[in-house]
Amino acid sequence: MTRHFLDPRLAGLVRYVPGEVPRDGRPVIKLNTNENPFPPSPAVVKALSAAGAERLNLYPDPEARGLTRAIADRFGLDTDRVVTGNGSDELLAFCFHGFCPRGAVFADVTYGFYPVFCRMFGVPFETVPLRDDFSLNVDDYRGRRETVFLANPNAPTGLALALPDVRRLLEQDRDRLTVVDEAYVDFGAESAAPLLDEYDNLLVIRTFSKSRQLAGARLAFALGSSSLAADLMTLKFGFNPYSVNAQALAAGEAALRDEAYFERTRREIMRNRDTLQEGLRALGAEVVPSKANFVFTRPPADAASLQRILRERGILVRHFPDEPGRPARTGAWLRVSVGTAEQVGALLEAMRDVLRDMRKETADATR
Repeated sequence: MTRHFLDPRLAGLVRYVPGEVPRDGRPVIKLNTNENPFPPSPAVVKALSAAGAERLNLYPDPEARGLTRAIADRFGLDTDRVVTGNGSDELLAFCFHGFCPRGAVFADVTYGFYPVFCRMFGVPFETVPLRDDFSLNVDDYRGRRETVFLANPNAPTGLALALPDVRRLLEQDRDRLTVVDEAYVDFGAESAAPLLDEYDNLLVIRTFSKSRQLAGARLAFALGSSSLAADLMTLKFGFNPYSVNAQALAAGEAALRDEAYFERTRREIMRNRDTLQEGLRALGAEVVPSKANFVFTRPPADAASLQRILRERGILVRHFPDEPGRPARTGAWLRVSVGTAEQVGALLEAMRDVLRDMRKETADATR
């Protein structure tokens, strides 16, 4: 007899589906999960060596004081306005769990974990359609009382709101919290962090996964007013005060202080992004101008078939299939992470070959 112990309220929960992680040992060009193609800073490697395994018998600092000080210095804030977490997903989960007394509202095409969090925590939510060009209209949120979640730049589109638009969103209702998820902001968009001293209804969440090359370390931080940060810290300590391990704390502090490596690698990614966008357009693809480390593109062929054939050739990109709860218009699109110059070149060459073969097959079938 099979017993089911899951709370019936969660029986229909649809899990977030992350990008594929290769497991068969084959060499691949992995452009499907927006990881940074460069290794961590040499300063991070040195810090991890210095941290040493001999101290793993001890709990990490639950207040992450060294890293918190480095983050506070970086943004010109007091340390009581900074909260660290085990990746931005943990901090976002706390926000959905504790900061949505009137529900949540976010775009219909955005980070796919938002509706999962809502269903997990029983938070009612509404989605607001983006414009036909995938841009967000701030005025669509006027009069909404729910907590606003804004991925800026947005995922999977790569489009970003300018700072004046974020200010307008905050001004609409000073009693409404807006959580700005800035996972990709370092690749050319404007951070909302400069607005923190003006608006206590703003919480900014940043990650070390993208521009700081620490996706495997699971590390992030939130910036807000001291009272908002205190509430977020209460939620964190009510769940797990030791959620950030000692190695991640050491790696994060070293990565944050190595500004030269950060600047060099992020600028190279932005150059490679320009090359990728130009190359895709030359192949006849539609491209959404990106401010992130990925490109949202509509290829001149069936997106699902193209993704499958590229995978067979050892190149992973992300397809967003049409499915319940997702706008049908995303099914024709691919999201391609920006890799090294060599990886971008290999992808464009492979796409050129695949598209040529697909056109030939279509032509042969119609003879």
